[in-house]
This record gives sequence, C-alpha cells and structure tokens, in this order.
Amino acid sequence: MDAPHAVGGTGQVAPGKVALEVSPLPGGRCGIRARGEISALTRPSWEQALSELARQHAEVSYVELSDVAFVDVAGVSALAVTAMNLPGGRVVVEHPPPQLPRVLELFWPGLDRIEVAL
Repeated sequence: MDAPHAVGGTGQVAPGKVALEVSPLPGGRCGIRARGEISALTRPSWEQALSELARQHAEVSYVELSDVAFVDVAGVSALAVTAMNLPGGRVVVEHPPPQLPRVLELFWPGLDRIEVAL
C-alpha cells in the first residue's frame, strides 16, 4: 500500500467537509487504517483501499477503524463483498463505529470471513 491518501481535502477536515484518509498499518501487519467518514463522497477511495487490501491479502488482513466516525451501508457492503471474494482467510475489523457490526449482522448474518474486534 502506498502513502496515506485523503479524499475531500489534505487530511485536515474543514467544517462541513467530509474526508477519508486511508493508510497502511504500521508494524508489518497486512491491513489498512482509515480515518474520517465512509460515505457516498468518500466511497471511491474506500473501495480503492479495499481493492488494494485484497491484492495484498495473506491469511488475515486487518482494517483498523477507531478513527472512523461514520460508515454508511454501502461502505459496509463494500467491506463484506471484499471479504467474501477473498481466496481464503479472513478480515479482522478493529474498533469499528457502532453501526458497522449492526449492518453486518442485519445483511450478512453468519459471514465468517469478517471478525469484528470491538
């Protein structure tokens, strides 16, 4: 994964603006860290980051979301579809916003390719 990139700004969120910054995880873990919001405005960047994650996927990939304030249903859907299309293994989602596990359970109950770590 390349250097962090932001949508909707330079990584600094101005009032009334929506931004998403995605960067690789430090320490050699396969995965990404997202910061901001995952919504219609930032979805292209989110989907690009998930595509890159899938290309680099090993047995376990991590998605760290502690700095994500909101993720819409389409953003959760993109994550679920990415996990379902992996050749094997799983995606561990760390510290997601509260709506993410609820949406997963509602639309993809029993999806064992995603583990949510609160």
